[in-house]
Order: sequence, then C-alpha cells, then structure tokens
Amino acid sequence: MSTDIDPTDSTASGPLGRLRTRQTTRETVELVGIGIVGLLATLMLAFVGLYWLRDLPLLSTAYEQFRIAGRLLDLYLGTNIFKHPFMWQSLSTGVLIGIVAPLVGAFLVHREMALIGETLAHAAFAGVAISLLFNSFTGWDGSLLVGALIVGVIGALIVQWLADRTQTYGDVPIAIMLSGSFALGTLLISYGPGQTSFSIESLLYGSIAVVTPDGTRLMALLSVCVIGAVVFNYKQLLFITFDEQAARVAQLPVDRYNTLLVVMTAVVVVGAMQVLGVILVAAMLVVPVAAASQVAVSFRETMYLSVLFGETAVLAGFVFSIYMSLPAGGSIVMAAIGIYLIAITVSKNGVTAMSTR
Repeated sequence: MSTDIDPTDSTASGPLGRLRTRQTTRETVELVGIGIVGLLATLMLAFVGLYWLRDLPLLSTAYEQFRIAGRLLDLYLGTNIFKHPFMWQSLSTGVLIGIVAPLVGAFLVHREMALIGETLAHAAFAGVAISLLFNSFTGWDGSLLVGALIVGVIGALIVQWLADRTQTYGDVPIAIMLSGSFALGTLLISYGPGQTSFSIESLLYGSIAVVTPDGTRLMALLSVCVIGAVVFNYKQLLFITFDEQAARVAQLPVDRYNTLLVVMTAVVVVGAMQVLGVILVAAMLVVPVAAASQVAVSFRETMYLSVLFGETAVLAGFVFSIYMSLPAGGSIVMAAIGIYLIAITVSKNGVTAMSTR
C-alpha cells in the first residue's frame, strides 16, 4: 500500500488542511486583537464622555468610580499616572490615533499618496497660526484645533483640486504646498502682538501636555466620523484604491470618494497633531500600514494588522515616553518603526502577495 500524501488533500492531516488550519488560527487571533482594540477604544470614549458630562448628577458617580479605578491601577502598577485626568485625556487621544490613522493610511499607502499626510499636517500648522493671530487681534479664546481643522480641510480640497488639474498626485505641486503652508505658519506665528512668545516646539514635536479636554473631545468626535465613513464607503474606497480607471468606467463618483479620502486624512492629521506633532504626524499614517503590508495576504488583513500595529506603537510609545521623560511623538514613531523592522525580518510574503480581498 502506498503511503504517499496527496498534496491536494484538504483534510486536517493533509498539507492543505494544515495550511487552512493555520490561516483560520491567524484570522481568529487577528479578530480577537481587533476586538480588544475596540473595547479599549470604547473605554476611552466612555471616559471622554464622562469627563465632559461629569457635573451631571447621573454621571458624576460613574466618573468618580472611574477615578477610583485609576487610583487602584496606580496602586497595582506602582505608578502615579492613572489618577490624573489629563493623562487619561492623552491616552484616549493616543488610542484613537492608533485606530483611525492606520485605517485611513491603508488607502493612502496603496494609492502612493503617503506625502499627502505630511502636506496636510503643514496646512494644519498654518491653521493653528491663523487661529493664534485671530485670537490675538479679537481677544477670542477659541480652540486652536478648530482653525487647524478648517484650514486642514481647505488644504485637502486644494490637494484634490491639484490632483484633478494635473491628473496625478505629482510631487512638485504637493511639495510646493507643503513648504508654502509651513512657511506661512511660521510667518504668522512670528507676526502680531503676543505671537513671538508662543512656543511652537510642542506643536512641532508633539507633547502629552498640550492635549486639552476640548482637543480630546474633538478627537473622539472626529474618530467616530472617520470610522463610520470608512465602514459605509469601504467597497467604493477599495475599488478606487486598486483600479480607479475601472471605477470610472463603472460610473462610480471617483472624484467624490477621492475628496472624501483626503478630507478624512486632514481630519485625522488635525486630531493626531496634538500628540505626535506636525513633523511626525504623517508617520502614523504610513509606518503601521507599511509593516502590515509585509506580512498580510489581503487588503482587509492589512487594515486589521495596521490597526493592531498602530495601537501597539501608541501604547509602547506612551510607556517609554512617560518613564524616560521623552516626547510622546518621537517615542510612538520609533516604536512603529521598530515594528516595521520586525515585520520585514519575519516577512515571507511581502506586498506582492497581497490580494484585494
């Protein structure tokens, strides 16, 4: 009797069966990881809501219980972090960044639009400068992020206009806008009464200390909007990402979805610049996705892994920055790059093996 094993045997003992078992186990682990990230994000959103509405009678008790849980966590870990609301604000913002930045970045990277994130970050910087100038002349004490969001979205629309005019996301016009918006921001910050005393270091490099309650609430709102937009427009965004010409032939409103993508990028950039800073914010749009692309075999798996890698980088970066008293932005980005290097080392498939599932 022959003992040869049929390589096409799909039973559990055959090679194909074992391969399918490994794939199923891998998918299960990824889905469990996404579930944990979802629970963590829900917890952070709950804190943001409780902190905002803590003066209401029905929610004040829940907020105090949250504070008690933070003190107990400090006691268990031997730290002095979680009892402070501002640390929860920074952590909430970081956790949400770890989700929405790779989520949007997955589409940008596979469309070779990674430079767009850097451009919109500089446009948002110009928005902060305009807000500072407006506040100094009018005395209005509004959030600087509102101005950054407005100018960032306008910058996104300009980027899309440039793309339509040139029929490509060319490096030259995008580079001009990138440097021009940053130059405008530096000029406006140095101009006007009281502007020269403003330190832009934390804005450029990111800092836990600059995360405000208003900024945290804005990040929470923007994150929910971005996740909802991706979920409801996933198939259309996937179509134009891998075959824009076919999408046009199918009479899909490609320009509308292109605009949606760049506007979502601007929204993510504005929310993330609080922690990561203007200079480093684009890294979270690119590096986790680049790492996931090295080991994923489909676009959907790339999105799952990029979120997991992004969240891991954020949490690891926060821990390192707190214990070493270093900027959070640089710590998070270096953690993401470390994950990318590990992914390259263990990669067997790479980007070329990816399907569009």
